[in-house]
Amino acid sequence: MMKGKSIEEIRVGMTAQFTKTITEHDVYTFAGVTGDFNPVHVDAVAAEASMFGGRIAHGILCAGLISTVLGMELPGPGAVYVSQSLRFKKPVYFGDTVTAEVEVSESNAERNRVTFQTRCRNQGGDVVAEGESVLMPRRA
Repeated sequence: MMKGKSIEEIRVGMTAQFTKTITEHDVYTFAGVTGDFNPVHVDAVAAEASMFGGRIAHGILCAGLISTVLGMELPGPGAVYVSQSLRFKKPVYFGDTVTAEVEVSESNAERNRVTFQTRCRNQGGDVVAEGESVLMPRRA
């Protein structure tokens, strides 16, 4: 059974990341699951006429990539998500390779809470989303 890090194992400054190339299939699948068929995501003609000049991924897909890092790597399996804030800085286009990064900024063993600074960068290194997550990791 996979076990993530316990609150006792987590230290300020620890980092983890996950990288994924965002495909048309990812965006259409997400739209189907959530019901968010905003034309900027799924209609090439409408998206080309938008301020983005083409179809873009749902911003919240970046939150999903951050969730992957937190749920699978740091703290990993057994942790419970408490909160997430995000600011979307730049669009993610189909074919962009996004790296979600998390870094422990605070650990409170008494409350069993860990705060992470979170960000997503595209293949050029540009920050496309950033924010903060709070999780409850497992106890030893």
